[in-house]
Amino acid sequence: MLTIHTADEGGAVAVEGARVVGVGPLADLEQRFPGARLRRWPGVLGPALVHEGPLPDAPSPRERIHAVLKTGATAVLAEHADSPELRSAADRNGVLILPGPRPPALVDQARADLAVFDEAGTCIATVCGGRLLYRRR
Repeated sequence: MLTIHTADEGGAVAVEGARVVGVGPLADLEQRFPGARLRRWPGVLGPALVHEGPLPDAPSPRERIHAVLKTGATAVLAEHADSPELRSAADRNGVLILPGPRPPALVDQARADLAVFDEAGTCIATVCGGRLLYRRR
């Protein structure tokens, strides 16, 4: 299914499966992809983050990975995913484990990792590999 994500501030991102298939103004993407599902978010839409520090404390590896998603990150550094249980939980959720930092970007045909932040910088939604894995209620 093709979904166009847009927010109050910024452009829009078209996502099909796990890939970005278009980035630009909402009107352009709606014209290019008629009939696409539209998700409007309050705030600023941009690329998802890389969590570069130790993972948040939580009772289980799954909850530690979920805590990362709540920050708008869809990747963690390998040095902080230091147990088989954490790596497994990351893999099950599609969270990338990277050898080092990388600049966040939304580019055609790249993996669809994006996040929406409110005016205070709090994450509203995280899309990881094209799947909405966190949405603040």
